Amino acid sequence: MKLSSRGHYGLRAMVYLAKPKNNQPIPLKQIAKDEKIPEAFLEQIFVDLRKAGLVRSVRGPKGGFRLADSPDKIVVGDIVRVLEGTVNIVDCMEDNKKSCCEKSEDCSTKIVWEKLRDTMAAVLDGMKLADLVLGGKTMIDTL
Repeated sequence: MKLSSRGHYGLRAMVYLAKPKNNQPIPLKQIAKDEKIPEAFLEQIFVDLRKAGLVRSVRGPKGGFRLADSPDKIVVGDIVRVLEGTVNIVDCMEDNKKSCCEKSEDCSTKIVWEKLRDTMAAVLDGMKLADLVLGGKTMIDTL
C-alpha cells in the first residue's frame, strides 16, 4: 500500500498554504518551486482541491491560491480522499460492494481490511492541517 504522488504532493502543497503568510494568495508557480513539485502536475491537483472547496483561487497579478478555510478546520482525511479516493486497500471494501472474488460474502480476511481501513481513517480524520504546520507536535500526545 502506497500513497500516490498526487496525494503526497497535494498534502504538501496544502501544508505550504497553511503556513502563516498574512493569508495572501500564493502563485502555483511559487508553491511548485518551493516544494519541488512539477507545476503542471500541481495544476491538475489544484483543480480537484478547488472543486472540493478546500482552496480558493484569486485571479490577477497578485493572484494565486489560498485555503478556503482556516488550517484548524481542514481535516487531512478530506484532502487525502479528494486526491486519492477512499482509504480502502482492497476493491471489495468499496461502498459499491464490488465483488473482488467468489469469497466476498464469506471472506475470512475481511476483518483485517476493515480494521486497517478504520485505523487509517481515524488517523487521517484525527488530524487537521494546522497539526501538520506545527510538525505534528500536537498529535504526539494523542497517538
